[in-house]
Amino acid sequence: MTIAGRVDRKSETWSSRFGFIMAAVGSSVGLGNIWRFTYTTGENGGGAFVLAYLLCLGLIAFPLLVAEYAIGRRSGHSAVESVQALARASGKSELWGGVAWLGMLSAFFILTFYCVVSAWFMAYIPLAVTGAFSTDLASIDVSQARFEDVTSRANLPMLLVYLGLFIGAAVIVVGRGVKRGIERASTLLMPVFILVLLILLVFGVTEGAFGQAVAFLTRVRPEDFSFSMLLDALAQSFFATGVGAAVMITYGAYLKTDADLPRSSAIVALADTAVALVAAVVVFSLVFAVGSEPSAGFSLLFVNLPIGLAQMPFGAIVGGAFFLLALFAALASSISLLEVAVSWLDERTGVTRWGAALGVGFAVFVIGAGYVYSREYIGFVDFVASSLLMPLGGFLIAIFAGWVIEKKMMQAEMGMPFFRIWSALVRWVIPIAVGVILVLGISEKVRSAGAPAPAGVAASDSQG
Repeated sequence: MTIAGRVDRKSETWSSRFGFIMAAVGSSVGLGNIWRFTYTTGENGGGAFVLAYLLCLGLIAFPLLVAEYAIGRRSGHSAVESVQALARASGKSELWGGVAWLGMLSAFFILTFYCVVSAWFMAYIPLAVTGAFSTDLASIDVSQARFEDVTSRANLPMLLVYLGLFIGAAVIVVGRGVKRGIERASTLLMPVFILVLLILLVFGVTEGAFGQAVAFLTRVRPEDFSFSMLLDALAQSFFATGVGAAVMITYGAYLKTDADLPRSSAIVALADTAVALVAAVVVFSLVFAVGSEPSAGFSLLFVNLPIGLAQMPFGAIVGGAFFLLALFAALASSISLLEVAVSWLDERTGVTRWGAALGVGFAVFVIGAGYVYSREYIGFVDFVASSLLMPLGGFLIAIFAGWVIEKKMMQAEMGMPFFRIWSALVRWVIPIAVGVILVLGISEKVRSAGAPAPAGVAASDSQG
């Protein structure tokens, strides 16, 4: 209910700490770890990128994750209203709400291409199960041709059906609310997700080039470091945790007051890291087993991975399980991305939760249909949302949480011992580090590529 421009706190909360952790982990552990982390790691040489990612996660993304949870719980509103409410309470301008608007925009753009990639995974599940990948034994060109065919305009009707089904599933979950929808779906999806991932890890260890994959992920070469790579690592740490996209502010609003924010954030960050590394080991074990290149980029899971699956015992079963795993991860993340806008619409416009979910879902479907028709735009939108908007959003969240909000509010949410360290990082280290990496990283990408486009989007990834 809106009263004199203000809104009441959200009455619904997570039913348990486990439910919140599963929802938060589900939000973080998505295509960002299964698809994006693997191909970005491959593009950036392996170990150096992993090291940079871990540093960005621990020193930048984790403190900001705690900040976003604190902002959401302190206010108990949608992301935009939470930032505005704390700005008002601190005697500052409500224009700071623009920080959350930027995050909402990032979440929406990510969701539009997330759903399309998820539709590709749906299309690949029957191909894997029926053993269609066996023909990919011929060469990388055969597998590339298959990817081009599956994602071509000739298959537009099929992809639109998959797109509609995926978005429809996310809409149904979000429409049912926090406890009956998001929390229940996450507590079902995440345990199944983890079980399948562990089974695939065992397969990668026993049948794939496990040693070579581990060596690739731990080998740190000085020549692989650059500001362009650091920007990719920073973007990945934000993309994986949801920082800078208003997701965790939104989820924080449903937190109970007795939740330990630093501890809960640490669990989410550690789970995110563990899944990313395990998924990378699985993928690269299969890719290296057939002598394929890890730097295939954007289409690594759709072109190079099927060749490895085709040559492995029980490849059809493992392939089906892998793409189903990716689909589960994508759905859990898409739910959180959709909730950002739905939470605000439900709170501020008077529309029902179901109406908001259907409206946002329809907008996502329309834009996603455009990506299905012209696939080359996905790489550009990924770059803008992940490497520009999210780091910028994280930079502004650091300024807002560290310098704008009254210290006593953040201190009350975190506790004094942790607050001292957090405050130093958020006020000084994070703004400087993110600012330098963002400016120099983008400049380096522009110089090397001639345009702000991800290195993983090769000419073969565009449709004529």
